[in-house]
Amino acid sequence: MMYRYCVPVVAALALSLQAACTTGSLSASDGSPYAPGMAAEGDAVDGLTVGHRLMAASEYELALKAYYRAASEQGATVDVLSAIGSANLKLGRLGQAEHILRRAIEADPKFVPAWNNLGVVLMEKGNAAEASRVFQTAYALDSGQSDSIRENLRIALSKKADPGYVEPADKTFSLVRRGQGEYLLLTKQ
Repeated sequence: MMYRYCVPVVAALALSLQAACTTGSLSASDGSPYAPGMAAEGDAVDGLTVGHRLMAASEYELALKAYYRAASEQGATVDVLSAIGSANLKLGRLGQAEHILRRAIEADPKFVPAWNNLGVVLMEKGNAAEASRVFQTAYALDSGQSDSIRENLRIALSKKADPGYVEPADKTFSLVRRGQGEYLLLTKQ
């Protein structure tokens, strides 16, 4: 009678041990949308890297936790603060995003992504006048090289000049962090 209950338990235990010993098919290779786990040497992967991959995978709450981990390891650097602000922006926490992005700008007044993201927050809050000034600063610091910042500035100036201006409904904007300090503004149609 006891043999009947032991076989499934032993089989389940064997399968779980086998699963624990394999690497699985979801590896953290370069370009993978999956967050990396432990490095081969046993050191944890940088929280910023994990957070950026989670942001790319639209896992904003998990990305925010990874950025907080990066802050605890690296301190409140401009990259970390800007990343935390961007995650809060994606989560719709505009007040928190604005506060953190302003701290990032205080830490490094020439950090273009923080200026751009602060402008996006201000636009979301309906403050087109201040957003246009912030986008002008970002555009000047970037030397006009970013088309996405120029487009943000154009929209902010349009809304400032005509408060009734509404962006076409088929266009939505999203921020995507690409590497160290570089953000892309993607348009979905």
